[in-house]
Amino acid sequence: MRALIQRVLGASVAVDGKVIGEIGQGMLILICAMEGDDATKGTALAAKISKLRIFKDDDGKMNRSLVDVGGSALIVSQFTLAADTSRGNRPGFSAAAKPDPGKALYESFVADMGALGIATATGEFGADMSVSLVNDGPVTIWMDV
Repeated sequence: MRALIQRVLGASVAVDGKVIGEIGQGMLILICAMEGDDATKGTALAAKISKLRIFKDDDGKMNRSLVDVGGSALIVSQFTLAADTSRGNRPGFSAAAKPDPGKALYESFVADMGALGIATATGEFGADMSVSLVNDGPVTIWMDV
């Protein structure tokens, strides 16, 4: 699985102009299930993200995790993270999981984050979404498992 993580002061996702997911301080996690992934990869990724020390401590150093700060996670599926841009000008997405297993892995990842005690909000798998955020830092991290 692949994730793009942004530390945010707040973020929201809307479908057809209606906000369907919203958080305050925490992480916006754009997530992509890749071909060949299984639920164990999502579980490992959730554990790693929950412990990622990207929030400031009292000395202003990135030394606290999402769990430490009591932050939330807005989790949005984004198959375009699988883009292959090695040939031509049009990206290919064949490395992304097919829709049915991709949706199952996305939902499993969301459940894994919740099981770690993290409040979650989500987008809508497969929908055309508008994502808004106030990036904090900015801090943006790419992760693969």
